[in-house]
Amino acid sequence: MIFFPPAKINLGLRVLGKREDGFHEIDSCMVAIPFFDVLEILHSESFEFKQTGLQIDGEPNGNLVVRAYDLVASIYDLPPVYIHLQKHIPMGAGLGGGSADATFTIIGLNELFNLNLMSIDIQNLASQLGSDCAFFASSSAQIVSGRGEVLTPYSVDLKNMYLKIVNPGIHISTHEAFSNVKLSSSEKSVKNVLEQPIKSWSAELKNDFESSVIDQYPILSDIKSKLYQEGAVYASMTGSGSTMFAIYEFEPKPTFENYFERIMKL
Repeated sequence: MIFFPPAKINLGLRVLGKREDGFHEIDSCMVAIPFFDVLEILHSESFEFKQTGLQIDGEPNGNLVVRAYDLVASIYDLPPVYIHLQKHIPMGAGLGGGSADATFTIIGLNELFNLNLMSIDIQNLASQLGSDCAFFASSSAQIVSGRGEVLTPYSVDLKNMYLKIVNPGIHISTHEAFSNVKLSSSEKSVKNVLEQPIKSWSAELKNDFESSVIDQYPILSDIKSKLYQEGAVYASMTGSGSTMFAIYEFEPKPTFENYFERIMKL
């Protein structure tokens, strides 16, 4: 069975404060975008995990895909499988690729072994692996709150718009980003801002990680400025960085030869 875990972008990301459990309370809108990893899961006589494409640092056993299999197998006593993950989504880029891979592993195991898990069951399992993981159990845009595991479906109309993502190859760990983040000063929720016309988003739809990450990596400010100069109606950093994305009313041209760049129609 073959699955295509998508990347995501954050339309706004407010960090509201630290919780008693050590996580931070957030407010954001996550939207899946048409940019995918490839995940293959097959029956096998022994467990095997293979990874190709973009290189992932660390031991294979620590990969979120393997951890997702171990979690589900420990609950449902699953037999071994062969898993092949082909990475296209950059790591440490705020695009949620690792989280998507983990959740789609749960989705794949559910289908392969007829576990009859509902979407809420997959969300609950996925949230044990990471704060962004639960989002990928659904294909619709979601307002996310709590530490990222509380989901509310939201309709955001980006039909016929174009999206450009640009990543300069800077890996930013979630721990690093949260250590330096400045808490939100906005009184408006992300949902309130999204209800306004898209051309007004640039003034109020903010990612609270952006200022501290840009302080450390000024090149991101240069990228964002160039995206606006190209005619973007909205540009921002996604997640905890370092990917910048921009939304256009027309199809933009590739302009960042030295960076990872993708253009797609929404």
